Amino acid sequence: MLEAEEIRARVDAACRASGRPAGSVRIVAVAKFHPAEAVAQALAAGFVDIGENRLQEARAKMRAVSGATWHMIGRLQSNKAALAARLFSWLHSLDRPELVPLIGRAAEGRENPLQVLVEVNLAGEQQKGGCEPEAAAGIIAACGDYPMLKVRGLMTVPPATGDPRPYFRDLRTLLSQLREKFPDFPLDQLSMGMSGDFEAAIAEGATMVRIGTAIFGARQGG
Repeated sequence: MLEAEEIRARVDAACRASGRPAGSVRIVAVAKFHPAEAVAQALAAGFVDIGENRLQEARAKMRAVSGATWHMIGRLQSNKAALAARLFSWLHSLDRPELVPLIGRAAEGRENPLQVLVEVNLAGEQQKGGCEPEAAAGIIAACGDYPMLKVRGLMTVPPATGDPRPYFRDLRTLLSQLREKFPDFPLDQLSMGMSGDFEAAIAEGATMVRIGTAIFGARQGG
């Protein structure tokens, strides 16, 4: 595992450069393909927010490790939506209206509301999840029918090549527009930025960054 303090220092420096206080951006340590032992090390280093892409892999780690706040950041399959709604504290990848009743009903038995982000595919990449920007409002509105779903904001994954900052700016602009449309929703989160571009994301307003390789090192599989 790479040096935790170095990652925090870079995140905090990016926060200060964008006029925000150090510690104002949540670091989600993405543990995909890394074992439960690595998650335990991350927790010991102070990374309490753990991101996972695959439900079954995450479920096994949840049984082995305690004390984490778990974030589902991978695309959600309809047949696994209900289980994800029960297991995770945060869902970053709500991208289809048909998922809303599935997670909404499953969340009714939770002790605390499921924190939800709508994933937006700003580049129109067919191989990626995420709704079109115009569809985000409808998904948010549908969540309003389920008291245990708390929509907190938006998530995006920009194209792997090229400058990501225009996509980060577009997501920030879209969130601002949705705040005006849904004044009763706590739309205060932008999940954007990964190991290679999190500083640019913070400069454009990210409140969450999803960092895997820079924390855990190269993935061990997949």
